Amino acid sequence: MTEPGKKLEIQDSRRLTGANLLSNEAGAILDVTISGYPIDEVVHLWQQQALHLLEGIGWIKEQIFFRVFNQGASLSLSAPVDALYAATEVNEAAWNSAVANLQREDVVDYNLTVDQLKKTIDAEQNPDLIRLMDASQERGVCFLSDDETVSIGMGIGSKTWEVDEIPHPDKISWHKIHDIPLALVTGTNGKSTTVRLLASMLKSAGKIAGITSTDYIRVGEEIIDSGDYSGPGGARTLLRDDRVEVGVLEVARGGILRRGLGVPKADTAIVTNVAVDHLGQYGIDTLDDLIQAKLVVNRSLNSNGKLVLNADDEGIVRHAKTVKTPICWFSLDENNPVIIDHLNNGGCVCTIKDNQMIYQSISGQEKIVPINNIPIAMNGASKHNTANCLGAIGLAKSLQINRFAIVEGLTSFRGDLKDNPGRGNLFEINGAKIMIDFAHNVHGMSAIVDTVSSIPAHRRLLLMGQAGDRTDEEIRALTQIAWQIHPDRIVLTDLPVYLRGREEGEVPMIIQKELIRLGSSAASIILTKTPLDGVKEAIDWAQEGDLLLLLILAQRNEVFEYLNSRLTN
Repeated sequence: MTEPGKKLEIQDSRRLTGANLLSNEAGAILDVTISGYPIDEVVHLWQQQALHLLEGIGWIKEQIFFRVFNQGASLSLSAPVDALYAATEVNEAAWNSAVANLQREDVVDYNLTVDQLKKTIDAEQNPDLIRLMDASQERGVCFLSDDETVSIGMGIGSKTWEVDEIPHPDKISWHKIHDIPLALVTGTNGKSTTVRLLASMLKSAGKIAGITSTDYIRVGEEIIDSGDYSGPGGARTLLRDDRVEVGVLEVARGGILRRGLGVPKADTAIVTNVAVDHLGQYGIDTLDDLIQAKLVVNRSLNSNGKLVLNADDEGIVRHAKTVKTPICWFSLDENNPVIIDHLNNGGCVCTIKDNQMIYQSISGQEKIVPINNIPIAMNGASKHNTANCLGAIGLAKSLQINRFAIVEGLTSFRGDLKDNPGRGNLFEINGAKIMIDFAHNVHGMSAIVDTVSSIPAHRRLLLMGQAGDRTDEEIRALTQIAWQIHPDRIVLTDLPVYLRGREEGEVPMIIQKELIRLGSSAASIILTKTPLDGVKEAIDWAQEGDLLLLLILAQRNEVFEYLNSRLTN
């Protein structure tokens, strides 16, 4: 029995299918809580037990990794890709044995444990899969597998089979198998916009771009599935589509931490920015932890790959000192010391000079396009979208996209409900300006508030809600920034699909109390049950010359359909 005040518990046990925060290897990971015991001692004992079990089951080439955090640790071991479920059981057995030793309880017989694990491994193993993986790696092409399917190559150069129908490598026409150019996009905010900007450039270059995002998987102009596909599953689905000529994958923090990267190799990657968001999950407790998690994309880059980084983000600049991959920095400030130093050392940068977006390298300076010609930059008023454009240029240059296509892609990208739904969409209904955005954290809210504040208006309306898994403090902090637009009317909404343990009306009430504390009158605040109800209230209130900031975190399709119907009436 555990003594009072002491705790040794598994919080999560899962497979890692690719490069992750702890290593480049597939395997299994445990997130554990350790309280009342010396963490180093517990981790050391787990190491001993894990190595002993790995030897017993014959996985002598596998490695173990760990990461310690506040009141816990992540404990990982590498494993064959055809035995990842079994690997989780190996990891759990090592942990249970370590706990039993610490608590002086009876330890399960080692030989019995090994025998049981071997049976589990034998039942899961797939020699055909391993043979195909080895053959693809020998030929330098991508190998992707999951529970049901396996594939080699990417996009137009890919071939896919069911896991129980894998052919012998000798029967494959390898001359038809190849990879495609691939870009990874991660960061706290701006990921989806950057993905879509790059896709617009690729379209202008005559390429069929396949993209994944938190909204959908899209091939060319066809949305093949809607939903959050920013994890490994979305990556595999897209890269098995034989129409795709270039891939652009949104890579979210959650996918990296839960499963690792969805692809083993890429040509370029970007970290748009990193701000405090979703802390306290998977042992990510600080901003530095989060930056390290985002920089995992660097692990997948080819030997000649390039990492595009934000020189205006102090945290990224600090952590980039450990990055060995060639970097393309981007900055809104041509006098940023990071930019200047990088140029002096022969590096490449994207920045702004004389109101022009430029790309500069050892080969010289190339003017790309005036800011005023890019719709989503809003003549420079939308600083966050201006930064997204610079980052996208860095990716495009890394993929060898020509200047004409880059310019056409940027200038034709309207940033509206069609091109970039839910991300800084500005349009008019009956003379009232409406801005729709997905701002859901302090960094994103600050960016959109900065943009909206530069737009003149007779009256201003704010519509907002928040997911229930944010702390009261985080919700109040978000409210404080939103209040800076000085709204005359406020519509607060519940997010029924994102209550996440909260009671109905609980989150809007927290926001309302904070708004009143900040100086809002109770009479100016309306409470609605859903975002769509809130949008209807907002549109009914609006008059010519007003500005509505609608922060839509749920029911986006329904809201877009309603607004489109009002636009056409």
